[in-house]
Amino acid sequence: MKQVIFELDLLEEARDFLKSLPKEIRGKIGFNIRRVQKGEHDKELFKKLDGTEIWEFRTLYNKTCYRLFAFWDKDTNTLVVATHGIVKKTQKTPQKEITKAEGIRKKYFENKNKKT
Repeated sequence: MKQVIFELDLLEEARDFLKSLPKEIRGKIGFNIRRVQKGEHDKELFKKLDGTEIWEFRTLYNKTCYRLFAFWDKDTNTLVVATHGIVKKTQKTPQKEITKAEGIRKKYFENKNKKT
């Protein structure tokens, strides 16, 4: 069995998003995240958004796209911090969601730097 290559930390909004989804969808998202954690390189599952430090976990379930936004915290053994999630309704990821994830990332590192 492959070992997990990074830890995943879900921020409150990401946890709330997942809790709002039916159990089957949460299970599929979790299954896909574990595949990536074990080293599977598949842009259909985990992809860096162009021109940003934001990544998205991607899950397709019953023709509906689910996205969980994330970023790397390289200080803590490649911890991926998931910021929030959306049910994607268009082909292109909405810019406002990317901007929101970037803002959460910035605030995360500002708060982290205050603690050290």
